[in-house]
Amino acid sequence: MGAMTKAAPQAKPHRRRHDREIVALAVPAFGALVAEPLFVMADSAIIGHLGTAQLAGLAVASALLTTAVSIFVFLAYATTGAVARRVGAGDLSAAIRQGMDGIWLALLLGAAVIAVVLPTAPALIDLFGASETAAPYAVTYLRISSLGIPAMLVVLAATGVLRGLQNTRTPLYVAIGGFVANAVLNVVLVYGAGLGIAGSAWGTVIAQCGMAAVYLVVVVRGARKHGASLKPDAAGIRASAQAGAPLLVRTLSLRAVLMIATAVAARLGDTEIAAHQIILSLWSLLAFAMDAIAIAGQAIIGRYLGAGDTRGAQAVCRRMVEWGIGSGVALGVLVVVSRPLFIPLFTSDSAVHDAALPALLVVACCQPLSGIVYVLDGVLMGAGDGPYLAWAMLLTLAIFTPFALLIPAWGGGLTAVWGAMTLMMATRAVTLGLRTRSGRWLVTGASR
Repeated sequence: MGAMTKAAPQAKPHRRRHDREIVALAVPAFGALVAEPLFVMADSAIIGHLGTAQLAGLAVASALLTTAVSIFVFLAYATTGAVARRVGAGDLSAAIRQGMDGIWLALLLGAAVIAVVLPTAPALIDLFGASETAAPYAVTYLRISSLGIPAMLVVLAATGVLRGLQNTRTPLYVAIGGFVANAVLNVVLVYGAGLGIAGSAWGTVIAQCGMAAVYLVVVVRGARKHGASLKPDAAGIRASAQAGAPLLVRTLSLRAVLMIATAVAARLGDTEIAAHQIILSLWSLLAFAMDAIAIAGQAIIGRYLGAGDTRGAQAVCRRMVEWGIGSGVALGVLVVVSRPLFIPLFTSDSAVHDAALPALLVVACCQPLSGIVYVLDGVLMGAGDGPYLAWAMLLTLAIFTPFALLIPAWGGGLTAVWGAMTLMMATRAVTLGLRTRSGRWLVTGASR
């Protein structure tokens, strides 16, 4: 009993230290995450005043661009954990060298995407079902915006570098600066220069290139300070690609879940798909809040394991799970309380309102579970446990798909669709929880 009495006061300083670390990394990360979708919102607000066809074209093109960015988000995730490990091992030169390998990989992938998108833009737009009036605007926006994809991917990789270096403030400042520059350039080029939707695309490309340039300046300064080479290294680039491949599989599986859920909702009718879109937008916003904690987890866990401190990694993992549950409860309550105000922001259709409300309550109840999932996802990413994350997400997809596809046959509605989404999160919680409890992710050293 005496030993436990002494242990409790000792645990409090550790918890407070973990809390300070989590807050210091998660709050700026949340700001940067929220700033990203504001790019599309700013473009939408400015282009919307040109006409419906232009706005429709932007919607299709931006959906393609957003998909591309989400597919390559592994550039940030894989780099964060790898860099953090080397920081924990005390080798800042190797940490930045690892980051440079990720940046070179981003440039190569960006060039490949441009080579694919430029000639196939009309076919891609047609595949997404753009109308005859919207298609020309969509093609214009997609072709010009694709020129900014290498910069977008460099931003992802460089963000991962800075997060691994335990720096989430710089990405926040760059994101805010990029958003402001994008908004100003859009107004000037769309209306001042009279370039229309092309002006919006060029404004976004210039803003993205500016953000990438700022990141490169920061990383290059760090490389020179710590004597890290800036030259491309084939072995290092290949290793970055191999580390990112499992996370790519994980991301594609998750995107498949979202696409299946949307396709099922669309089969239920216009009212259901409209309500589904409202709920999905809220679900995505809630995910940003949870993902900020996960990003903190990637950086902190990688550093602890790089330093060989498995007990510290386990302790911070437990504390972050508590943060995830607490955040989930708070967000769930907020959704329930704000539901009378939230849904009318999107529609005045009472049928859509009635369809969305019960599904929204399902989402609210799922938030504590989601908090656990996002945190453990970040912990295992920080540990470099990508292969397990890939297999776990493929298993989740295999369980989710038949349940979701059978909903129309069973006579289920939108609430059933989001019930299936809750099943998906529960499956992820089980698979990630089992892995975390097994301790197999606790691999120490500068590299996994």
